[in-house]
Amino acid sequence: MTNVRISRLSLLASSLALGACATTGRPTMSVAAAPVPVEVQILGLNDFHGNLETPQDPVPLRNADGTTSKIRAGGAAQLAATLKRLRAGQQSVTVAAGDLIGATPLVSAYFLDEPTIRALSLAGLDLAAVGNHEFDKGGAELRRMQQGGCDKHTSRTPCAVEPHQPAGFTYLAANVITAGGSTFFPGTAVRQIGPVKVGFIGMTLKETATLVTPAGVAGLDFADEAGTANARVPRLKAEGADTIVLLLHQGGRVPPVYDALGCDGLSGGIVPILDKLDPAIRVVVSGHTHHAYACDVEAGGAPRLLTSAGKNGYLVSDIRLTFDPATRRLTNAKASNVPVLAEPDSQVQALVDRYLAAARPAAERVVGRLSRPALKDPDDGDSSAGKLIADAQLAATRAADKGGAEIAFINSGGVRTDLVPRADGSVTFGQIFATQPFGNNLVVKSLTGAQLKALLEQGFREAGGKIVASSLLIPSEGFAYRFDVSRGDGRRITAMTLNGRPIDPARTYRVTVNNFLASGGDGYSVLAQGRDAVDGGPDLDALEAWLAGNPKVPAGKRINGGA
Repeated sequence: MTNVRISRLSLLASSLALGACATTGRPTMSVAAAPVPVEVQILGLNDFHGNLETPQDPVPLRNADGTTSKIRAGGAAQLAATLKRLRAGQQSVTVAAGDLIGATPLVSAYFLDEPTIRALSLAGLDLAAVGNHEFDKGGAELRRMQQGGCDKHTSRTPCAVEPHQPAGFTYLAANVITAGGSTFFPGTAVRQIGPVKVGFIGMTLKETATLVTPAGVAGLDFADEAGTANARVPRLKAEGADTIVLLLHQGGRVPPVYDALGCDGLSGGIVPILDKLDPAIRVVVSGHTHHAYACDVEAGGAPRLLTSAGKNGYLVSDIRLTFDPATRRLTNAKASNVPVLAEPDSQVQALVDRYLAAARPAAERVVGRLSRPALKDPDDGDSSAGKLIADAQLAATRAADKGGAEIAFINSGGVRTDLVPRADGSVTFGQIFATQPFGNNLVVKSLTGAQLKALLEQGFREAGGKIVASSLLIPSEGFAYRFDVSRGDGRRITAMTLNGRPIDPARTYRVTVNNFLASGGDGYSVLAQGRDAVDGGPDLDALEAWLAGNPKVPAGKRINGGA
């Protein structure tokens, strides 16, 4: 068990008190003023996911008095203006903890996330850790994001609106190791901020290879987070770093999700990492879980400041570090999460408007109708949106010449948004693109009934000492399964049926998934064992074709289970 003590962050600045001199009748002597502490500002972002426009859904934020307010926050132009306002009069640097691109809305994804890289560069981002979604389109395309240029590495045409310039910020990837033994991007950086040198380590979570298409990260290894970070500490100290900040695309979970005041009840993947970090790492800017928090953490024998700004550019973490001016020793660290609500920055807004205009014809094209919303499950479980997508994929690949599918699965984590029809029931291409933004192709493979069970058994993981369902596979109509997380490994799937009949372990079934899953993504390695693969075409084409028939939104459960 890790020994972590969480305390709510004080939002009051420290002050120095000078004792008054007593009058004794003797001549008074002047007293030199105490040296003024040095304050350094670090502005932290994470999980922006290309949200160039202000997201439509209001975000619930907890107020200082404990109440909750729902506000619409975010947008690239508003983010740039908020950062500019927060930097005013400060010695400042802006950093990020991954997933700036990937799983993005159409205005960014349709143009290979080039506008997001440009917008964040204009907003003054300096350093960013890579996240798992940075690798969605493979390592070569990620290098193009950093270095600029119009080389084609995907099915989409780059530089469709304007040439892609090099990023104005530097990606860090300390734990992403190439076949030659070097890091994919630099692992560390040192920044002189006023009189203080701050060392930064940037990395993604070690499970990244299971969260993206394996072909896109072939030849790359993702090393342990704490071990990698600790190994970098001596070098940063040798380079004169007065303190060390870890930019890590791994995070925690807090109730409620957008508690901007602290992190009571912190859990998740970040907790055991904190307990293993070198005491010299005093600040951790985290991400990945989309939860927002800012708090003091005592772990691994050292006090640390831990932050996350949630997701989608709703918030910015305003981190303040105080140093002794004589010794440059860190004496205080505090942070708060600030909502992104400023008037838009004109230069970034012009960029966003340019790409919105270019994307509008595709975004507004009506592809079908729904009688009611198809919703995503916030905990990545069974959902009406997931079932709708699975049904679309089965329909697209059922014919013999398309693969002869009998079952289709969509990973619940691949369903990115609710699909809410307009007032007249219409659904646009822009909406379905937001729901399935990855540009995957469908693949039909043969699996035995025994392999199907082994596959579904891979949908569970340990979290906080408990076994939980993790990005479950949502099935198409006709297939259902039941699980029991209280049972041991390999015994949690208790029933599987197709059209009401139990799955035969010896029989072969034709199964449709996206190419991310087909190659073992999300940890579903059994799918890589499937035989007789047939390409089923783009997943988005399948959903568009299905919606053209104005289908009913699926109801009822296809997955049943619990403890």
